[in-house]
Order: sequence, then C-alpha cells, then structure tokens
Amino acid sequence: MFPPRLDAPQAYDIAKAMMDGFNRHYRLFRTESARAKHRFETADWHGQQRAQRERIEFYDLRVKECVRRLEKEFKAGSLSMDVWHQIKLHYIGLLVNHRQPELAETFFNSVTTKILHRTHFHNDFIFVRPAVSTEYIENDATEGRPTYWAYYPLPSRENLRETLTLMMENFRLQRTFADLAGDIEQVWAALQTQLKPGKLRANFQIQVLSSLFYRNKGAYVVGKVISGFNELAFALPILHNGAGQLVIDAVLLGEDDLQRLFSFARAYFMVDMEIPSAYVQFLRSLMPRKPRAELYTALGLAKQGKTLFYRDFLYHLKHSSDQFRIAPGIKGMVMLVFDLPSFPYVFKLIKDYYPAQKDTTREQIKNKYLLVKQHDRVGRMADTLEYSLVAFPRVRFDDALIAEIEKFAPSQLEISDRDGDGQQEVILSHLYIERRMIPLNMYLQEAFDAGLQDAGAQQQMQRSVIDYGNAIKELVAANIFPGDMLWKNFGVTRNGKVVFYDYDEIEYLTDCQFRRVPAPRNEEEEMSGEIWYSVGRRDVFPETFAPFLLGNPAVREVFLQHHADLLEVEFWQSHKERIAAGHVYDVFPYDTGRRFDHASTG
Repeated sequence: MFPPRLDAPQAYDIAKAMMDGFNRHYRLFRTESARAKHRFETADWHGQQRAQRERIEFYDLRVKECVRRLEKEFKAGSLSMDVWHQIKLHYIGLLVNHRQPELAETFFNSVTTKILHRTHFHNDFIFVRPAVSTEYIENDATEGRPTYWAYYPLPSRENLRETLTLMMENFRLQRTFADLAGDIEQVWAALQTQLKPGKLRANFQIQVLSSLFYRNKGAYVVGKVISGFNELAFALPILHNGAGQLVIDAVLLGEDDLQRLFSFARAYFMVDMEIPSAYVQFLRSLMPRKPRAELYTALGLAKQGKTLFYRDFLYHLKHSSDQFRIAPGIKGMVMLVFDLPSFPYVFKLIKDYYPAQKDTTREQIKNKYLLVKQHDRVGRMADTLEYSLVAFPRVRFDDALIAEIEKFAPSQLEISDRDGDGQQEVILSHLYIERRMIPLNMYLQEAFDAGLQDAGAQQQMQRSVIDYGNAIKELVAANIFPGDMLWKNFGVTRNGKVVFYDYDEIEYLTDCQFRRVPAPRNEEEEMSGEIWYSVGRRDVFPETFAPFLLGNPAVREVFLQHHADLLEVEFWQSHKERIAAGHVYDVFPYDTGRRFDHASTG
C-alpha cells in the first residue's frame, strides 16, 4: 500500500535534484574515462595514473555536492518520513528509460543515508533490491555506438584476416601500428589453437565490445568468438613499442585468462560506457564465475560493486547457518580478522591499540588502505570493500569472536536490539572486506607437512616461493615497498597467484632509504645482539630480510636461486632511482612467455 501523498511537488523537486546530481556524476565519470584514449595515444602514462587516482574520488564528491544542495534548497534533513517515501516513488519514476538505473539507485542510497543519518544499512528508504530492471537496455541504432560490434567473417583465412584488421581499425586509434598485418597473423594463429577452421558453424561470428579497456600503459580489445554452441573469450592487449608505435602484444584466451585480466588485485579500467549494465552482461558471458559486483568494480564503478556485494551478502546470510569466527592463521597486530566459513571473503577491523613496535594510528592505517585503492595494484595487492556501521545478526557470531572484538576493538562494536523484537544485532563501526586467500605461511606449511620428498609438495613450495619473489618485484615496479614482508602477510589465490594483503606498513618505494648494515666499529658492537647503528623511520636494510624469511633450507635454496637480488641494496636503489626519474614500468596481466615476437615496449 502506498503512503499518503504529502507535499508531492516538493517531493518531486527533491527527487529531480537527486537525479540531476547523479547525471552530473556519471557525465564527469564517463568524460574522464573517455579521455583515457587520448592519454594512451600520446603515451601520457603519468596522466593516466593521475586520472585513475582522481576518478576514484568523483563519486564521494558528487554525493557531498548533492547533499549540500538538498539541505540548502529543501532543508532535506528535517523532512518527514512520509515525504521521503514520496521522494523515492518519484525517483523510481525518473528511472524509467534511464541508461544507468542501477547506478542511479546506488547514488540515491548514498545521498539518503547521508541526509537521514541512519546508523546502519537497515534503512526503509533505500533501494535494498533494484526497482528497475537493467535487462536489454541498449542504444538505438541512431544513438552512437552499440555496446558491441558483431562480425560475420567467412571461414577462410583471407577473410578472417580482413575481418580482424577491420575490427582493429574500427577503434580508430590515432597512432600507427608497427606491423598490424603481422600482428593479425599471430592473433589468428593463436585463435587456431582453440578453433578448427574446417568445422566452423553457420553462426560463426566475432563479437567485440565497442570501447577499449584502458589501464596503466595498455589498451585491451575484449570480445568472444562464437561457433555453434561454443564460445571462446579473448582479449588483445595493445601496447606501445620502443619506437612509439602500436603493437598487439599477445592473445589472452578463455575464462581463466580473462579472470586474471579482471582480477580483484588489479587497478580499475577506464572504459567509455553509455550503458554499463550491458558491458557487465557481456563480460559475464565471458566469465560466468565472476560476480557482477567484481565486474562493476573492475570498470571503476566501485560503489555499485559495494551495493551488489552487500545484496549478495544478505542473500547468503539468509540461506546459510554457520557462524562468523576468528579467521584461521596467525593473528595480526593491527587488524582483527574474521570470516564466515561458507562465504569466500574475510572481514577486517582496525584494532583500538597495537604493540609498541607498531608506531601507527587508526587514521594512518585507513590512509594506507586508501593508498592501495588509488594505486596501481599490478595484480599483487587485494582490493578492499570499505563499509561503515554495518549490522549483522548476533546469533551468527561465535562467542569467542565477540570476546576478541570486545578485547581488541571495543570502540568498533555495538550490540543492540534495534527493533525491540529480542533479536540482537552486532553493529560494526568500520570494516574492510577482502577476497579470502590461503595465507602463504599456511600454504607453505601444507607442503612441509606433506613432505618435500613428495613431488607435488615440492612443486607447491617451489612455485609459491618463486611467485612470492615475483610479487615483491612487481610491487617494486609499481613504486610500492610492502614494509612487512613476512610470509603471513601474503596470500595464495584460487589460481595459485601470490598476493599481498597487509597494508599497515606499506610505503612508496621512492620514500624509502635503502641502506647497507654498517660494519661494526669494535668487538663489542660485533658481538652485540642489539642494533648498534641508527635507523630512520623509512630506512630499509635488504640484507636483513634473510634471517626472517629464509630459515627453512629448502625455501632458502629456491629463493636464492631466483630472487637473491632482493637481498641487495642495488636492486632496490636502482628501481627507486628509475621511478623517481619518471620511468613507468610494464607489468603484464599475463605471462611474458605469451607475448608476441616484438621489439621491447617503451
């Protein structure tokens, strides 16, 4: 039953002002995303990095602008709940025929919760479920680019070559390819490993999203080949070579390759999208196991990702019965970590106090997490969802976990019976949520427990130690010094990739001072168990890493074989100097062995 209509003209004006606020946000978001094409064409890598950082702030700025306008023009915070019901109904009306209705609903939620100061997400005036379907929203033929282009080549080599060439030319990049014909030959040769040209079906076609995906120094063509009942996802990375010309650098094939490209541990793409839901729908056809929340986030629409994640989370709570518990593994000194065994994420609270060796504050830790969100994560740092004032059913919390929170983070905890129905809720003031991974120290221990004489255990140990070193080197290339490099601060993903997730000591590489341990000046210093030399706040002594990391002889052997340079000052200092001089490293979301035979990229 609808609420009585009170002050309807004012309610409509407020709904319209909120929609205007969203439309301004998405117009600016899309404009900045579209400019990525020019930055790529002109090799403006620092500008691309800056734009990626700044775009993350757009949403919160527009929400604040809208809240200020509603308070100034309508005294929105003092309106009755009946009027707010009417505002929402008018807003739903404005969503009809909108191109981004799901994003506009999330914007409404953000503005409303700011104005009404609700204590947590139990709010009758937000869109807990979508009110408008996003299915089959598409541009009309006269309204610019469609979401994707479909090509129907004849199954001959010559025709396929022409079609692939046309596909690349349709992106109208304002920089020449070094050898597009040669690149196309290599693309088709790679596709042939998965397709049999003699067996191509009547509906054989190539579908490609009509906007390129820009990130760091690359642009990506994303699409699929369809033949009969078979679909093959693919992506083509386009890079600059040393001469400033364009090259297709590789072919990424299949769901696993695309999952790595769109990993939660990588920076957000810049994509010019009129209808983001259509892009997400297409991408899900390539990666059906990828949650829609993660796809929206990968496209730079992190707030929409949070909305969908929360809906998925509530749905999971309703259809599960296990309890939140203290997460397995070594407890952190700064973060209190818990999980729900049936749900593939972990929840992290900042503790209220820390051991003496952790010289930090809550605000400093929050700033570190913000740094990671804004930075190029190069596939080696987990993205986080940040929430405030979130309510959980008390019955779903293990008593030991409640005791842990009461001991280490009491300021973050409230237990209440908000609705007066005898059902208590746990309300957490501020928390981060990340994809669950196997802590690297536990992953290594599994191999040790199985016995390194076992070939599988030996391979697991070697692969993870090598990738641990690769992870650190890729972080270094992105101007990141991880700080605490202990195994427990890294995790192993479903695909076996090592990812860093403990950010409280993270620093920019260029802010660190890499030093050798001074030689002792006398016998007393040489025999001392204490540090006899001065250590600045950002001083780093790479040769001291070994005692903490390489106690196991088997691990030590593998590490020194592949990553001994990480124990040398010269490695760190040389990278610091190059980055400080303006160099931007290439870090590829695929194995370098997959790269085509080109001159080195610039």
